[in-house]
Amino acid sequence: MSNGKKVVVITGASQGIGAALVSAYLDRNYRVVATSRSIQPSNNPDILTIAGDIGDPETGPRVIAAAIEKFGRVDTLVNNAGIFLAGPFTDYSAQQYADVVSTNINGFYYITQAAIAAMEKLGRGHIVSITTSLVDHALSQVPSVLAALSKGGINAASKSLAIEYAARGIRVNAVSPGVIKTPMHTPETHDFLSALHPVGRMGDISDIVEAVLYLESAGFVTGEILHVDGGQSAGH
Repeated sequence: MSNGKKVVVITGASQGIGAALVSAYLDRNYRVVATSRSIQPSNNPDILTIAGDIGDPETGPRVIAAAIEKFGRVDTLVNNAGIFLAGPFTDYSAQQYADVVSTNINGFYYITQAAIAAMEKLGRGHIVSITTSLVDHALSQVPSVLAALSKGGINAASKSLAIEYAARGIRVNAVSPGVIKTPMHTPETHDFLSALHPVGRMGDISDIVEAVLYLESAGFVTGEILHVDGGQSAGH
């Protein structure tokens, strides 16, 4: 049952940006529902972990239902789960396409739909999705049509949902990162990836966490695609 504490649902929460967001929201006195394929149980009474494939149409609604059953409400959803596959367009396989669509698009769609339904009953809420600045500024060195297709769709959907639900107290935004320094990028790639950004460095996980937390507290901001990319989307 709810005791007044706000509740955030975070997808892709087992590592990297997702795990950092779990800690950040706990520090803000939120209760956290954390989900990913490999999420481990937690002994913290303010954390509910739910393992599952976010691309499965049943996972999103199951996560939101569990959040309401355990904590009584859903105030925020952070759509952090995602797959990024760079490569020449004609080299993508049907399986790679299906995997990206499943996680990036289906994963966004089903849990966001369930979350907004819960937020409508609460009379307020916030959705924030992690996308990519490659949507706005394509780079020949990093061919990534599947990222543009899927994450670009989420940017557009975020604006559309922001307008649809603005009068019902639900805000919808996105954070659009450049390349962030996480374990998925090995040290030997850092010089190349740093050079993709006008500021000359990769982003840190904390840069994205701070952007999400800004949007969390920015009550007059909705329909925003917040670029946190070292100037990448502005040009080179």
